[in-house]
Order: sequence, then structure tokens, then C-alpha cells
Amino acid sequence: MQKVLFHSRIFSSRCLVLFLFTVFAASPSAYGAGTSEGLKGRLIVGYQGWFGCPGDYAGNAQWQHWFTGNIADADHLHFDLLPSLSQFRPEDLCDSPLRRQDGSTVRLFSSQNERIVATHFQWMAKHGIDGAAVQRFIEPLSDITNKRRSDHLLMNAKAGAEAAGRVFFITYDVSGANPHTVMSDIRNDWQHLVNDLKITSSPSYLQDNGKPVLEIWGFGFKDHPGMPDQVSELIGDLKEGRRGLKAATLIGGVPASWRTLTGDSKTEPGWAKVYRSYDVISPWSVGRFGDDAGIENFLRERVLPDMQETKRLGIGYMPVIFPGFSWWNQMRGRNFAKPATLDQIPRQCGKFLWHQVYSLLDARVDMLYAAMFDEVDEGTALFPTETGEDRLPKGARMVYLDEDGCSAPDDWYLQITGMASKFLHSHKAPPGQLNEALNISP
Repeated sequence: MQKVLFHSRIFSSRCLVLFLFTVFAASPSAYGAGTSEGLKGRLIVGYQGWFGCPGDYAGNAQWQHWFTGNIADADHLHFDLLPSLSQFRPEDLCDSPLRRQDGSTVRLFSSQNERIVATHFQWMAKHGIDGAAVQRFIEPLSDITNKRRSDHLLMNAKAGAEAAGRVFFITYDVSGANPHTVMSDIRNDWQHLVNDLKITSSPSYLQDNGKPVLEIWGFGFKDHPGMPDQVSELIGDLKEGRRGLKAATLIGGVPASWRTLTGDSKTEPGWAKVYRSYDVISPWSVGRFGDDAGIENFLRERVLPDMQETKRLGIGYMPVIFPGFSWWNQMRGRNFAKPATLDQIPRQCGKFLWHQVYSLLDARVDMLYAAMFDEVDEGTALFPTETGEDRLPKGARMVYLDEDGCSAPDDWYLQITGMASKFLHSHKAPPGQLNEALNISP
């Protein structure tokens, strides 16, 4: 594949900012209906929805995913990117004890607030992003209060997707789940979502081949629960609708080395059959490379052989893209042999993300998963975040969008993701250079 080069002066013209505003302020209808059938041709963002503030819902007293140990100060931050919340009403936000250099209050948000979630889906629509995979973690569901919060978030997402004309589906994440109960936990909860909450009856719930889409993320990773025979039985029951389960089109969120049973994958031979039994494979690539050469190597050694194998099997292939990575705040203080680095994988003003988009669309992938819409904990968030160091809390070490020499708007990564979505919809490969892509209508 041709070596991809990027111009360094992407943001040098105020005219470009005006151009971007004109392009991306188009109405959601300009990008086509968000609720039609099928996974192919779609760009889906991962949606964590795990943020909480004291007093937000169900008696919660915690700063969930904002501070470690519920100690609300700069020394206990749990996130590396600060959300830009200027578009929200103050009454919909949470006043934190943090202060900026100018003395102003740092506000945060709760995913339990339906207006917050509705706005998130409106942003997806504005930028032509098809919808969201709403994460549902198995481990917390054993606690009745946590389950209530997870259900409430899901209903917020359902309402937000319906109002914005976007699609959504459930991703079960088995990270940290009880290995003795994880299979029954998934079975019971899927019945709960289908029969009690009637989630799959929503007109916005994504259907593929006449069945609701469902993703299971994490089986087969080295540090995750599940034995091959158990997982294989669960996959069969979900795909075929056996044992009281609603049949689903099943996405497997699998290790990057699923095909070779090396690296991040468990090595028992039974996993080869498990991985190949999903309807769609979505290998996790976040953190697996960190520069242009890494992207090219990953494409050559992983993506292209993966595409050949999934084509042979007759199953779908949904690769993952991500804008950068940093989890310094949540990892500091932990006794790791290799401590985390702030801004571990720099965003390069969007060039890192665009290189992935170009490489995958040039290879003719027909669906994309963008990680993640709201993941500020690991610095992969695509939604608006603060651009300048002066906007960060006093005493904090965090990543900000302009630190690579940019002058970017706070929603720059939604704009790039929206461009990726438009090129995917058009079935055309985009230019390799980001600034060239800005001036081309697919």
C-alpha cells in the first residue's frame, strides 16, 4: 500500500474553520435515515454511559468514573480528557470542587441525565454518525442499584436514539465478570432487556438479517472469563434463539490476535472455533499501535489477513478505529512494571485517526466501529473536549486537544468521524491526507 503522508499545517486558515462549520452543520437528514436495516455501510461509536455525580439517580453518592476513591480533587482524577460542556445548561451539569486557573468551576456530567444523553445522540446525527453500541457491563449487574442505573442509562439511550434518528444496540462487556455465573448472567439479562424493557422493539434498535444486533465483548482475551465450550454454547443459543432467548445477529468483540491465537488471545485451540462462530468479528485494536508505521504494520499483518479469513467464512468484519490513548490519571499509583504515560498515543491533530480511516476504507471494509464516543478515562473520547491547557483544572495533568500544535475546535474528532462516515456511506476511498479530505465531498 502507498505510504500515507500528511501535511502538518491543517488548521492554519480561519476560512477552513468556516468551511467545516458549513459542511457539518447540515441537517441529519442529509446523511440518510439512521434506522434502516443492517450493519453494512455503518459507522458505529462505542458509548460507555458510565459517568455519575452524587445525587443523580437511585440514591447515588459517588463520582462515578470521575474520581478515584470518590475523592473529588486533582490528585484523584480518573480521566485524562476534560469534556467541553458549553452547549449544556448549567442546571444539567454537576458542579465539582475543581477550579480552573481563572477560578471558574469545573463542571462534569451524569449519564443518568436524559438531556445529556439526548444531546450526545443529537451530536451523532449532526455529524452523520449512524449510531451507538451502548456498553452494558455484566459485573455490576449483580448489584440491584447498579442494575437500575444501567437500565436507566439504556432507556436514556433508547430515547436519545429515537429522537435523533440514530440506531443503537447492546454490547455486553464481560470484563471483570464472575467466571462461574457470566453465561447465565448474560442469558438472564438478555431476556430482561427483551421481555421487560422491550429494548429490541424500539424502531431505533439496529436489526440485521431480520434479527436485533447484539455484541459480546471480551471472551477470549487472556484476562477475561469464559471457557471455549461454554462460550460456544452461548453463541449458538443467541444466534438460533434457543432456550428462551431472542435470536440475534451476534458481533464478537474479540482480541486483535483472534485468528492466530497469539498475543492478546487465549491460546487453547477451542477458541479458534468460538471466534469463527460469530456473525461478525470486531477485533479490538485500541493501543495495539501508536504511530503511522504501526498502523501500516497492523493493516498488513492483521487487517488484510483477517478480511481474507472472514470472507472465506462468509461472516462480517467490523474493524475498530481510535483517535489516541491516555490513561495516566486512572493508572497512576498502581504498581505496574511499566507506568502509564500521559498522552501515551498522541492524536497528532487528528492525523492518527485519519490514517486508520484511510487505510481501512482503502482496503474496502464495509463497516466501522469508533472507540469511543465518551471514553475520557482512557483518552479515546470523540465527543467535544477542552482544547487549551488554560481550561484544565488547577493542579491536574491531563491531555488537551491543542497540545500537538493544533488550533482545533472542541468537536474536531466528531467532525473527522463524521467525514469517515460519509466516505463509508459513499463506498469511496478517501484521500490519505486529512486536509485534502476536508475539501472533498464523497
